[in-house]
Amino acid sequence: MITERDLEAAQTVFQRLTSSIEEVIVGHGEMIRAALIALLCQGNLVLEGVPGLGKTLLVRALAAALGLPFSRIQFTPDLMPADIVGTDLITEESGRRTFAFSRGPIFANVVLADEINRATPKTQSALLEAMEERTVTVGSNTYELEEPYIVLATQNPIEMEGTYPLPEAQIDRFLLKANVPFPSLEELVAITERNTEGTGIRLPDPAATAEDILSARAVVREIPIAVALREYVARLVLATHPDSEHAPARVREYVEYGASPRAALAIIMGSKANAFLSGEVNVRREDIRQLFHAALAHRLVLNFKGEAEGVPVSELLDDVWDQVPTNS
Repeated sequence: MITERDLEAAQTVFQRLTSSIEEVIVGHGEMIRAALIALLCQGNLVLEGVPGLGKTLLVRALAAALGLPFSRIQFTPDLMPADIVGTDLITEESGRRTFAFSRGPIFANVVLADEINRATPKTQSALLEAMEERTVTVGSNTYELEEPYIVLATQNPIEMEGTYPLPEAQIDRFLLKANVPFPSLEELVAITERNTEGTGIRLPDPAATAEDILSARAVVREIPIAVALREYVARLVLATHPDSEHAPARVREYVEYGASPRAALAIIMGSKANAFLSGEVNVRREDIRQLFHAALAHRLVLNFKGEAEGVPVSELLDDVWDQVPTNS
């Protein structure tokens, strides 16, 4: 059982983290919150938007505020899996040749997979085990990754040239997906001011420790959610499946595959983290609403008709939210 003191201490840590990141990032409050929720839920985050909107800067600011080892993997069409996980190298000592494992950039606490959809599916799949099991297997050896561990991937909109859509098995391993909007007029003015005056952008000093994050994760898991809300989440996820009795008409018409059980886990854990960041002591329907799109938008697969007519997934999710009753 968590105590009120544990809750307040953990919330204070994340208030410091948020303030540190906001000193670097102008606007993008939802993107910052999504990154902190993914960190609290032991999950991963994919950020989608055109180049130049601050996605990479956010990840660098988060890593600096955490004071944890950080690595950046620039995904390109010629990137190979061994470039990510590492490889066995032949070493010679005292006339004897042996194999020694050279760790790749995936062995860090905060990993930036930059422009992940510019690499081939084979290379993208090199992240699967690390994202889900927090281990890396090379040959017959399995290596544990150090917690806290998080993969934050950036991707360009799939309509842009030179991109490969992420396989469903990989995109499902991201807890949340955040779309990064273009800044407003006021935010754009502030961005130009921060970048062109004084010393420019400076990354924050560490505002938390690894132990702080692990303690906060334990607190978040203990935040209660009512049985009625847990059942409501299950109905929401089932309603994304075209063959479900809960599915709205347009979901049945345009969706090929609905969200997996991971989506329900993402909504519930994300709602707990959102309640935590809001200073609440239990999950509310409002927390579920705020996580609903981010947890499901990347998990629905449109059928041919949906793709041909360009049906926005966000509109289908709006139908689900509006038509699924809170109570059974």
